Amino acid sequence: MSNTNDPINSKVVIITGASSGLGESTARRLADRGAKLVLAARREDRLKSLADELTAKGAEVLWQVTDVTDRKQVESLAASAKEKFGRIDVLINNAGLMPLAPLDALKVDEWEQMIDVNIKGVLYGIAAVLPTMREQHSGHVINLSSVAGHKLFPGGAVYCATKYAVRALSEGLRMEAGDEIRSTNISPGAIATELTSTITDPNAAEAAEELYKVAIDADAVARAIVYAIEQPHDVDINEIILRPTAQEM
Repeated sequence: MSNTNDPINSKVVIITGASSGLGESTARRLADRGAKLVLAARREDRLKSLADELTAKGAEVLWQVTDVTDRKQVESLAASAKEKFGRIDVLINNAGLMPLAPLDALKVDEWEQMIDVNIKGVLYGIAAVLPTMREQHSGHVINLSSVAGHKLFPGGAVYCATKYAVRALSEGLRMEAGDEIRSTNISPGAIATELTSTITDPNAAEAAEELYKVAIDADAVARAIVYAIEQPHDVDINEIILRPTAQEM
């Protein structure tokens, strides 16, 4: 694990959506740097497997099954982190869904899912950690938006709206945080994760499959997250956009 001079060493980091994709890759990177990890996701088997693997390598890991659409579960996650480690240094709001479809498909249930996970889940995370970070006079919230939070595309109206909202929340937090809490918005492009597996519309699924032919590894985003965290307290990396070099959108 990391040496004591590493700026990430011993930082207490909560990661939602930690059982796969960006969350899993970020957990591995941070464990290598000596962070104390609090891993949250809905899939208990994968969450436990990752926690056991990282613990075996010497990392300090707490894991808790958490549905970010349930405010009380998110509050419990933050409370557990503080109880075990005494503080919360970083929250990575990573959990997200992307069931793309044109508005005319009227997939209202999917719209509600995206709003609940992509927007309300982020808000619940912020609400759960903000009092502790204010009490500490320090903290860092990292929200995962998307290039879809910068550019609209047909079939993505609702998803794009949720990711624009995440950008707004990130910037709003930055403006209100003063010199105590850092706020970072990460906007990935096509990344090789399970994100496209939630698409039920056949045409949208076909378009996503074509776009994701150039997808890059999730570790690319993990490295960007680590870069933001390792900066000195007086340096706030507010926005990172990264996409495959070959991605047009």
